[in-house]
Amino acid sequence: MTVSVVLFTSDLRLHDHPPLRAASAASDEIVPLFVLDRRVEEAGFAVPNRRAFLADCLRDLDAGLRERGGRLVVRTGDVSEEVRRVAAGTGARDVHMSGGVSAYAHAREERLRAELDAQGVTLHVHDAVVTAVAPGTVRPTGSGSDHFAVFTPYFRRWSQERLRDPLAPPRSVRVPDTARSGGLPSRAGVPGVSPALAEGGEKAGRALFAAWRRSGLGSYEDMHDDLAGDATSRLSPHLHFGTVSPVELVARARGAGGAGAEAFVRQVCWRDFHHQVLAARPAASHDNYRTQHDDWRDEEEAGDEIEAWRQGRTGYPVVDAAMRQLRHEGWMHNRGRLLVASFLAKTLYVDWRIGARHFLDLLVDGDIANNQLNWQWVAGTGTDSRPNRVLNPVRQGHRYDPDGTYVRRWVPELAGVEGGAVHEPWKLPEPERARLDYPAPLIGLADSLARFKQARDLR
Repeated sequence: MTVSVVLFTSDLRLHDHPPLRAASAASDEIVPLFVLDRRVEEAGFAVPNRRAFLADCLRDLDAGLRERGGRLVVRTGDVSEEVRRVAAGTGARDVHMSGGVSAYAHAREERLRAELDAQGVTLHVHDAVVTAVAPGTVRPTGSGSDHFAVFTPYFRRWSQERLRDPLAPPRSVRVPDTARSGGLPSRAGVPGVSPALAEGGEKAGRALFAAWRRSGLGSYEDMHDDLAGDATSRLSPHLHFGTVSPVELVARARGAGGAGAEAFVRQVCWRDFHHQVLAARPAASHDNYRTQHDDWRDEEEAGDEIEAWRQGRTGYPVVDAAMRQLRHEGWMHNRGRLLVASFLAKTLYVDWRIGARHFLDLLVDGDIANNQLNWQWVAGTGTDSRPNRVLNPVRQGHRYDPDGTYVRRWVPELAGVEGGAVHEPWKLPEPERARLDYPAPLIGLADSLARFKQARDLR
């Protein structure tokens, strides 16, 4: 009786799962294993929203396996140590897992391979599971670079790749009786979760995409920046935890066709783009990808302003609305993310790492590649070809929330302000302005722009 271990990481699904398919083809029995990694918790990344969503995902994965005669084996501790113990306890000769892109993921794979080799167990790492196109597959020709640093040429090459066909889930899974498991975590046991955090798990993710494909995909190109319309797919948490497959999403979107599908596929490509950048430059998770020699302000210099930004009390309504959505849902609209990041890094001239850390503390889809590199894109230290771009929060509010519906939804202090005037409450007549329990702007936009330009000129 042959046994293989399938180590689940950021791929918590049964549909389109190459490691699971390979293990099923090669072995009589499989140990579907997930390790609650103590190192992740010690590093401060096991934050409440992601822990709660993860608990949903693991319970759903276990339920799907049980429908097929199997079960999920959950262990807690060091990943390499727990995988080694499970392999030894079940007589497994092979371990299958999806490839990662972060420095931690690379180190985990190297350590796991070395320890399993010493035990006579082979580690198989499968690509194009967490991303649609594996990092390193698409590279510039003739430049000597190991990755694309600009999105548009990457997108052209990425679009020419033939993606593998999505894989069906296994019909049955046999788990050896000797595979011992701890208990499944529960969302109910996680304190500090955002009140409106979405449901996790493959079942929820697939249902979400199926419904959005029918009703939202066609209008995505026109509506994805509409703050009040909330017309994005909201699939980012499911992509982060791998409860949906990027390969399958691209295939099904392309099958639907149209401008909306093309725009959505482009966003999937952006995700792959950031993953290939981080895979090639792991230090970009904490260091500037392209330094501008900024002398950023930090907590000591701008502590009160940073806290006002975190709490959604900057005095700029669209910024505050987005920050409050983040706290309430553990998620934020994509246009809102650009606005609040630009406000912190460019308007307040605060180190992008402070904002990126706050996002990681709350975002259920908090992903090192996408979060850090999108923050760097906005801050002008990343892959953006226009590093001095500054988003004006007033103009952006009028453009993407013209009648103020999004602001009034999240900033109830301004619920009585009619129309687009909600984006500039400081211009209201004084009696009306005085009645609002809402702060004045932290800084004037002209003053902030002058400060930013002066700082960049002094580089």
